[in-house]
Amino acid sequence: MSTSEAAAGFTPDWPLPPGVSAWITTRNGGCSEMPYSSNNLALHVGDNQASVEQNRQQLLQQLAGAQTIQWLNQTHSDRVIKADDNALQTPQQQAPQQTPEADACFTREPGLVCSVMTADCLPVLIAAKDGSQVAAVHAGWRGLAAGIVQNTLAQFTADVTVYLGPAIGPQQFEVGPDVRQAFAWASDDCFQPGRGDRLMANIYQLARETLMSAGVNEIYGGEYCTVTDAETFYSYRREGQTGRMASLIWINK
Repeated sequence: MSTSEAAAGFTPDWPLPPGVSAWITTRNGGCSEMPYSSNNLALHVGDNQASVEQNRQQLLQQLAGAQTIQWLNQTHSDRVIKADDNALQTPQQQAPQQTPEADACFTREPGLVCSVMTADCLPVLIAAKDGSQVAAVHAGWRGLAAGIVQNTLAQFTADVTVYLGPAIGPQQFEVGPDVRQAFAWASDDCFQPGRGDRLMANIYQLARETLMSAGVNEIYGGEYCTVTDAETFYSYRREGQTGRMASLIWINK
């Protein structure tokens, strides 16, 4: 990632179909103050609301072909929703909006941005290869085990390509035996021995095996670690009280 990209975000290294764009924010380039410095996009972490709204507005202005962003109240569930195209209407036409509880959203509407927020959990971006549909998934280990990725893939009728965004790396993700039990089907490549009964989990590999078992063979990304790259990413495990990045995908035509 170049210094210029690290200012506020970067385009994933991912061969997307024509008419589809993706963007991943970093912790830099916003107006939030410590401990959220500076580009926090989450309203639920204790940051000043005006700062978050300013960061969100600045983000939207950076996304070419985007009209509005679908935000979610994420709960580590398996719930997938269709992004609200009501937000694409004029203010006079719009019905009152509430932020829905879900951990993934999809759309076929140009200009409607699917987004998820993370600070160690795995963001998964999905695009139909024909450019007709996109989705964003919040895949913490609980959601991954519950089937959030499979539930999102079930919304697609075309073949897909997938990008695994910045998440906690396999050298930092210490878990208990309950997590291994939750992924009893997973290969040993997903877990390495840790201290005592602890294990080091590879959430990227867990996602790859989930996707491959669902017939997805175009999988990109998975090279970052949010915990170790403190200059670029927020990390809940590293900092506790901290902000959230966003991973976003949309049809721009």
